[in-house]
Amino acid sequence: MEELWQQFDRIVVFDTETTGIAFGKDRIIELGAVSLEAGAETGSLDVLVRLPEGGVLPPFIVELTGITDAQLLSEGVDQAEAAEDFCRLLEGCERPLLVAYNAQFDLNFLYHFLRPCGRVEVLGQMGVDTVTLANNHVYDYGKEALLDTFQVLEEAGIPYFGAGRTLEEARKPLYLEADGKTVALVAASRAEKNKMTPQATETEPGILRCYDTELFLETIREAEENSDFCIAFVHWGTEYSFDLEQVQLETGKEYLDAGADIVIGAHSHCLQGMEYYDGKPIVYSLGNYWFNEKTLDTMLLWLHFWGDDAQDNLTVQVIPAVQAGYRTTYAAEETEQRRIYDFLESISVNVSISDEGIVMEE
Repeated sequence: MEELWQQFDRIVVFDTETTGIAFGKDRIIELGAVSLEAGAETGSLDVLVRLPEGGVLPPFIVELTGITDAQLLSEGVDQAEAAEDFCRLLEGCERPLLVAYNAQFDLNFLYHFLRPCGRVEVLGQMGVDTVTLANNHVYDYGKEALLDTFQVLEEAGIPYFGAGRTLEEARKPLYLEADGKTVALVAASRAEKNKMTPQATETEPGILRCYDTELFLETIREAEENSDFCIAFVHWGTEYSFDLEQVQLETGKEYLDAGADIVIGAHSHCLQGMEYYDGKPIVYSLGNYWFNEKTLDTMLLWLHFWGDDAQDNLTVQVIPAVQAGYRTTYAAEETEQRRIYDFLESISVNVSISDEGIVMEE
């Protein structure tokens, strides 16, 4: 844990809602599959895909792997390759000393995905220092699995925020000390329309929700009072929509008014715009870091806090990337970078983006 509190001057933030199946262009990065009816041994699987009764594997899995819904994939997996994909996005950049990651152990309506606890080592390979657990999938396997998630992260030395064994823990800001400054990280979720991931209580585990913003606003105020910089993460928005919900436009400003220096959103699976309010940024959605076969623009975010006791400053820089064919790659060509910057400008409220990716208020 001591290594976490080393000095840093930049923060990389990226989003993923990983379903537990991630494909490289010509290889399977991690996949283990078996139908519910097969009843095969699953202890050695990298990922268990539980299908609904009578269900079959999606055609793209059969095509890529050659397995059927009743077969077990036993091919070994090189997890280092997954980390290398992320590292390539940072080529040419100074290595960040703090990476914040939106960890989400996913279940959708068709499939259940289960990760062995040992897969937490991939976070270390990718340079992840801390995770937010405030999302709509962290409770997919219920209370026991959520408690297991806490334990696995704790044993790996990866602090988390936005969820906890009690409401007090879920609301507690994560503080990091760096170069004499304190950075606070807080998180909450309001991503669901029907099934609700439970909010933690005095006696039960869960996440911090922000459908009613009161508790999250109190958390932000507490974090602001005890830090030099406060980053608020929110799981919100409409999936695969570039349009912002009115509640995003309204509550994002509330979070800045409460003391956050920046609000960063996730959940929509696509980029959403940015907005400056009272001189502070709201990044409504980072897009997908790594999710599925869709071809979508996405990004990492560099945050550089700097200044002195008299004045604090924040530089926001977009690192553009494209998700396509189950893989995310850095947009290295200048014309491709500019295309993504122009698209972000077109869906944003009041920002411009330089050729270097620096975000500025218009």
